[in-house]
Amino acid sequence: MEVILLEKVHKLGELGDKVNVKPGFGRNYLIPQKKAVPATPENVKQFEERRAELEKAQAEALAAAQARAESLQGLEVTIASLAGPEGKLFGSVGTADIAEAISATGTTVERREVQLDAGALRAIGEYDIDLHLHPDVSVTVKVRIVAEETA
Repeated sequence: MEVILLEKVHKLGELGDKVNVKPGFGRNYLIPQKKAVPATPENVKQFEERRAELEKAQAEALAAAQARAESLQGLEVTIASLAGPEGKLFGSVGTADIAEAISATGTTVERREVQLDAGALRAIGEYDIDLHLHPDVSVTVKVRIVAEETA
């Protein structure tokens, strides 16, 4: 299935690229998410008419992501969680917990922007967490997990 990308898609292409993707990926993800349209002659013509508008929107999104990255640069967040005496957590700290803790500092971060390559965090310690705010903008935040004080 050939589609025209309406925005930059990681590991696929840039705005305006015509790419061949598997039909399911195009039909079930790219098109419903408004990241692409089928590459029909009519859609190609409409895209060329809207190209400047789409490029401007993409530049604004990039500038906003860079501004958020600057505000997050060097940020350290502490999350308290119940843990056993050997430092193992009762449960885990996942992307939603990390996004909520970072958002509490003043810069909004969505759960999908938090990248945990090794899965949820299950032990006390310090971790460097990557945030992908835009396909071109990433920032690393230090997350410290400590044992919650129980009374």
